[in-house]
Amino acid sequence: MSVHDELTSVQRCLDDLVRSVKRLEQRLDGGGLEMRRVRTDADHLRESVALLRAVAPGLTSPKRPDLVSIPDTPYDTTLWTDSDDEGLGARDRHAP
Repeated sequence: MSVHDELTSVQRCLDDLVRSVKRLEQRLDGGGLEMRRVRTDADHLRESVALLRAVAPGLTSPKRPDLVSIPDTPYDTTLWTDSDDEGLGARDRHAP
């Protein structure tokens, strides 16, 4: 199934859930705090799926970056003649 098909299926299930929650709420005469929480959760799910559907065209697997080959040959040591060995101090100085 495609992402679009999956989201459509989820949307249908959520629509069924919201209808069932409304029927249950009517049978329980409001149902109090617990029923309000269930209705709010169902509404939040619908909003979340709507947001997900809005960005669905961008839901593709991220492109893997091109690999960069690193040669096994040693680097040119003249590249580091003006720098210190990090964490070891300068070459001509000794630790106390």
